[in-house]
Amino acid sequence: MLEQFASDNYAGICPEAMDYLLKANQDSALAYGEDEWTQKAADYFRELFAIDCEVFFVFNGTAANSLVLASLCQSYHSVICHELSHIETDECGAPEFTSNGSKLLLGHGEQGKLTPDSIESLVTKRRDIHYPKPKVISLTQATELGTLYTLEELAAIHAIAQQYDLKVHLDGARFANAVAALNVTPAELTWKIGVDVLCFGGTKNGLPLGEAILFFNKDLAEDFSYRCKQGGQLASKMRFISAPFLGILETDAWLKNARHANQSAEYFEQELKKIPDIEIMFPREVNSIFVKLPDRVISALRAKKWHFYTFIGVGNVRFMCSWETRRSRIDELIQDIQEAI
Repeated sequence: MLEQFASDNYAGICPEAMDYLLKANQDSALAYGEDEWTQKAADYFRELFAIDCEVFFVFNGTAANSLVLASLCQSYHSVICHELSHIETDECGAPEFTSNGSKLLLGHGEQGKLTPDSIESLVTKRRDIHYPKPKVISLTQATELGTLYTLEELAAIHAIAQQYDLKVHLDGARFANAVAALNVTPAELTWKIGVDVLCFGGTKNGLPLGEAILFFNKDLAEDFSYRCKQGGQLASKMRFISAPFLGILETDAWLKNARHANQSAEYFEQELKKIPDIEIMFPREVNSIFVKLPDRVISALRAKKWHFYTFIGVGNVRFMCSWETRRSRIDELIQDIQEAI
């Protein structure tokens, strides 16, 4: 298949991740995360985030988010998230299932972002025993609309979390893209601004599979390893998840890949804006562009075997760039859009 723009999940394994994956395969190693690759990757995360955090590796983002939220909530608790968040729209009820029923309370906010007011309105809506008790705020950085929470916005949300004794979970499937775009340190974007636990995306940033879970509040990680095992997320050959992570961390490919994806999307957006009647729907801040296209244009592109998603309403198209996006391929798609227009 030629390169597509439906998802950064379409991209292959980046060279740094593949290199370390092959190195991890040269010899036998201890099983179930007792190997040196997993230990080194965990230690590197602690160095990168400048904090002694608890680190776990799982197969995918749905498992990471669901297991974390289940560990932060009892079944009678609730999780406050944006109405367009991934845990609400794209995880098939996994957070509720894994937590034995913790309810998602949906907040509103422009550009896919929760606000302190939207959070507070959900917390104070009802305080009686007949309503699930709010326990966690779940944020997505970057958001499902490709936008970013600024440090100031995160600080304001942290203040609300402190006021109402809520924990803060960060869904960071594209966390690397956020760090690259905001030009801040990982620490500044997480625990220094009140995040208790982060799901650090690897799959969308050049890994074959795998997400890392970082508990900055170590008390919240009590018995989490048992939860991973019970949830089918304790890999027997854990090194084949952790070694690729170590590959992108030690070489800084995690940040290089994210910058390339962001810059590719920036170029894509600039070229789209040159086409008459093209409407960019949301500010492009990371590696995705949301565009409003006529139905006839969408049909024409699909007839030419282009893959993309249109899940944000009729006529709304998402184009996503990845670590391996080539400008020449962007130019091919731009030309086809121009001809269809």
